[in-house]
Amino acid sequence: MNRTGAKSHMTVTSPPSGLSVLRRGLRARLRAALAIAALLAVAAPIAATPAVAAVAAVGGRASASVSPSPPPEPPTGRVEFTLSPVANGIVRADEGLAVSVTLQNGTDAATEPAAVTLSLGTTPLPDRAALSAWLNAQTTGGDLVPVGTTALETVLPGGELINGILVAAGDPVLAGRAAGVYPLSATYETPNGRLESTSAMIVPPENPATVGVGIVVPITAGPSAEGVLTARELTELTSPTGSLTSQLDAVDGTTAILAIDPAVPAAIRVLGTSAPASAVAWLERLELLQNSRFALQFGDADVAAQLQAGLTRPLRPVSLQAYIDPANFTAVGNTTPGPTPTPTSTADPDAPVYPGTAELLDIGGARPAVYWPGTGTATPDVVATLGSLVVDDRDALTLVPSTSTRAGAEGATVSGRAVAGDADLLVYDADVSRALHSASVLEETALRGAPLTAATAFLSFAVAEADGQPIVVTVDRDLDRSRVGLRTAITTAAQAPGVTPMTLGGVATRPPTAVEIADAPVEQERADTASALLTGEAQLNRFATILEDASLITGPERAEILQLLGLAWLPETAQWQEAVAAHYAATATTLDSVGILPPSPINLFSAGAPIPIWVRNDLPYPVNVVLYATPDDLRLDVAQATEATAGAQSNTRVQVPVQARVGNGDVTVQLQLRSRTLEPIGAPQAVDVNVRADWEGVGIVVLSLLVGGFILLGIVRTVLRLRSRRRRRAQVEEEPS
Repeated sequence: MNRTGAKSHMTVTSPPSGLSVLRRGLRARLRAALAIAALLAVAAPIAATPAVAAVAAVGGRASASVSPSPPPEPPTGRVEFTLSPVANGIVRADEGLAVSVTLQNGTDAATEPAAVTLSLGTTPLPDRAALSAWLNAQTTGGDLVPVGTTALETVLPGGELINGILVAAGDPVLAGRAAGVYPLSATYETPNGRLESTSAMIVPPENPATVGVGIVVPITAGPSAEGVLTARELTELTSPTGSLTSQLDAVDGTTAILAIDPAVPAAIRVLGTSAPASAVAWLERLELLQNSRFALQFGDADVAAQLQAGLTRPLRPVSLQAYIDPANFTAVGNTTPGPTPTPTSTADPDAPVYPGTAELLDIGGARPAVYWPGTGTATPDVVATLGSLVVDDRDALTLVPSTSTRAGAEGATVSGRAVAGDADLLVYDADVSRALHSASVLEETALRGAPLTAATAFLSFAVAEADGQPIVVTVDRDLDRSRVGLRTAITTAAQAPGVTPMTLGGVATRPPTAVEIADAPVEQERADTASALLTGEAQLNRFATILEDASLITGPERAEILQLLGLAWLPETAQWQEAVAAHYAATATTLDSVGILPPSPINLFSAGAPIPIWVRNDLPYPVNVVLYATPDDLRLDVAQATEATAGAQSNTRVQVPVQARVGNGDVTVQLQLRSRTLEPIGAPQAVDVNVRADWEGVGIVVLSLLVGGFILLGIVRTVLRLRSRRRRRAQVEEEPS
């Protein structure tokens, strides 16, 4: 018989039947509901947080799965069987052991009635490696003895049944147990074989040594292809049932270390007075929280992908001015959420006062230079590069999972404060963090008990093996979780036996333990995508020199790149690829938004005249360009450079002065737009000019000759007339009277 278990959440399944599965979320029958209610009532003094889930196997084959919130429909033909200890599996002296078993029928056939047997190990597991092996079906867990049973009635297709098992405090099987983590299992016989779900029972020491624990919780808004969230998106996210509201509800009043995406407060602040009321209230609430905190990359961008794309340090936003509407900002009585904008000298006292980029991104009292690469992406090179950075006179601090260290990869507990070469690290326990994350995405309390118990069991070993050094755990990024699931995961770690919560500063100032970073695979697709996005950004940076304020293009481009590299896209590969492709297309459209309209052939009949050339500008901003013209024949002199300002979203005529020389013929003039920094803008064009400028000289000569001829003819005629008159007069005078 094999068993299955996941370190974080363990679920047993029967062999696929090929039948369609629908999980309708049917609640437990009355008998099961009463049983679990009684169980929870008995266990109330023990339980500080809701319980956790376990794992199971069927007929020699098993599967492990994590149920997100809301729980998905079970796979086709599966029966899921989960053991969840109450009170996170913690059983102190003179306390009883309470568990629930959940059967979810995802087949199209009703299950057969059967008995469930709860078994408990007689000796504790020796270390966390043995616990991992037990939960992952790699060991039998030692000698187990039956300690309780319950009967499972028929479960209809798509239905669910929850029953409880209670081992009383006075039961001899619990008496005199030494502190430790004991293997626990529940078995269920089916016509197709035995299902077994594994978990653990934790007996804490009476006077445990106290170890500090830092609990890192991200505050993020999910994947986005836009530079900042819209007002509509913010309204939804900060509504009473919104994801951002649930996240704040979960961390409010806890000691969690907040890892905040600065793109969220920035999106609220750029809206100024038009920001949704719920978003403004959310931001004010965030700023009032006493939790220690640090800023993630803008958009929670993938740090590793950026460095593997060739950058020497992670990207930062350039400017968010393009997202600001001046109508939402006033010089007097500014109501921008967050820090008060720094006044700037201006000739106009009524001009709007805009917050700077640093003010927009402020998350309130954050420690600078903290980086959290995606789990498992921190290669030695990434860690070394980040470790060399200094921001605001603070050395960088990088979060990595324990499995990224050689010791942690072998199953050992790693101090939460470490150093690898010159790189300062916060090392979070991978096993505990994985289990906490699994618990945070589960809606149902009965199922949540399994991963919470796993987290508590691993944390028990971590505390014992920490040698007084602090421990760091995370409840990793995920939007599909309720405030109850997330808060329960946080309080489970904070209230585990032998731990005391620590702030970020408390952990960071502890003496570090030397570790070695293990090799990790490079996510080549993401690195290549980051490289391609950076190439497009470089093209836009050059193109943007046609604007008076280049940040109107470069600012949104940088923000969108960071959003597209956000780690929230990891589970959505297909959608991410579509978003990246759309961004490439948008970049190409922007680069083609300014250019020369194809000109028509021109006939030049004068020695000097301007050639009209039309410049197209599809941008919402006016642009400053220089039109360069180069003729291919000496018959025509052309002004080499003509400066022009093209109006926003319009076609603008540019007059290019030309001068014809002697001779006729066809001349081709090559045209190219450039910015004032000589960057080429748009595709080059050519205009054909038919030069007939010498017709003007010929016409003048001919006209002059004609005029001269007419004048000469008039003079001759006048002289002849005068002579004729004189002759006639002389003849009259000579005649005798």
